[in-house]
Amino acid sequence: MSYRRDNQAARSALFDGLDGIEEGGLRASSSYSSDINQHDNEKAIDTLKDKVSFLKRLSGDIHDEVLGHNRLLDRMGNNMDASRGFLSGTVNRFKMVIEKKSSRKMCILVASLVTFFVVFYNLIRLFLYFHVKQP
Repeated sequence: MSYRRDNQAARSALFDGLDGIEEGGLRASSSYSSDINQHDNEKAIDTLKDKVSFLKRLSGDIHDEVLGHNRLLDRMGNNMDASRGFLSGTVNRFKMVIEKKSSRKMCILVASLVTFFVVFYNLIRLFLYFHVKQP
């Protein structure tokens, strides 16, 4: 029991009449707390302004990026259309060459030459792969 009394005495000497701490906090004057609240509100408003301006800049950057990508996709679509036209013209010419009998022999000759060079190239690569000493 004396321990409890000593503890209370030490506590009262330490806080010197600030018993409001035990009851939930210090009691300040109303003008001081309104100044603190006003200051906190102004800080929060400034923080919100910064965040809003950041989001506005970010959305503007996203908008610019989207416009750039749309332009790129439009150019790619136009290039693909041009390539499709060029390729269809080439295929039509190739069909005309194939339909002629003499041209068919020429195509067979070209195809066999290409096949010969591909096979010859692969044989040389294979030969060099097995006969060159590797470190």
